[in-house]
Amino acid sequence: MEFSKYIPFWDELTQEQQRGLTDAAVSREVAAGTIVHNGSADCLGLIVVQEGQLRAYALSPEGREVTLYRLFERDMCLFSSACMMRNIQFEVTISAEKDTRLWVIPPEFYKGLMEKSAAVANYTNELLASRLSEVMWLLEQVMWQSFDQRLASFLLEESGLEGTSHLHLTHEKIAGHLGTAREVVTRMLRYFQSEGMVQLSRGTVELKDEKKLALLRDR
Repeated sequence: MEFSKYIPFWDELTQEQQRGLTDAAVSREVAAGTIVHNGSADCLGLIVVQEGQLRAYALSPEGREVTLYRLFERDMCLFSSACMMRNIQFEVTISAEKDTRLWVIPPEFYKGLMEKSAAVANYTNELLASRLSEVMWLLEQVMWQSFDQRLASFLLEESGLEGTSHLHLTHEKIAGHLGTAREVVTRMLRYFQSEGMVQLSRGTVELKDEKKLALLRDR
């Protein structure tokens, strides 16, 4: 599918702006596990996902990770170009969870486009508000949900994304998503296993009773 089909505000641009945006966008292919954007040390530009899956996460000074949101086909990410937005100091690292094809729009070009196009400025504000809402939702989860609820929710979400109940996930990877220690994940997964909700084996978690996990998540 051509580049223009991935840009929500494309039809609101002038022909000159459309040509400029097409010329400025850089196509990239990244393998699973690649760091695409490395926090404030990097001002990559606006990311537009063509296909694949990216993960945006925060990193504590101690090196602990917590997933903020995922990016899928047609998603766009502003925080990879936070340097173009005043007064926003938001440390986000972005990595590829699957082999991914994407475009990068240089921050200088996109900033200029925002200044000239009300449609681009409005879309940018909406996208920023949406991402901040996702981060606030995560904060509420951390503050008000118990860890067993968060883990059950994560496992069900992963199962939905992958289309299978047999998940190739290490305890360390789950800990990285949920912002906790591997040992905490291991203890809770063993409890889930004792309750018949999951079956554990090396590098995998198989969901055995999704209804019970959902009841735990929603309690």
